[in-house]
Amino acid sequence: MDKFDFAVAEQLKTMDKLLFLQSEIERCQQVEQQLFQLQIEADKIHKLKRDIVQMKKDLKEVQRIFETQTEEAIRSYHLEESL
Repeated sequence: MDKFDFAVAEQLKTMDKLLFLQSEIERCQQVEQQLFQLQIEADKIHKLKRDIVQMKKDLKEVQRIFETQTEEAIRSYHLEESL
C-alpha cells in the first residue's frame, strides 16, 4: 500500500469515527430530551399527589365541621322541642 492509499484509508477510518460520534450524540440528545419530558411528567405527578393529600386533609376537616354542625342542629332542635 503506498502512502496515498494509507492516508486515504486513515481518513476513511476517521470519517467513520466522526459519523459514529455524530449519530451517537444525536441519539443521546434524543434520549436526554425524552428523559427531560419524563422528569416534567414525574414532577406533575408529584404535585398532583401532594394536592390529593392536601384535599384529603381538607375533606376530613370539612367532614368534622359538618358533623359538629349536625350535632349542634340536633341539640338546637331538641332544645326547641322541649320548650
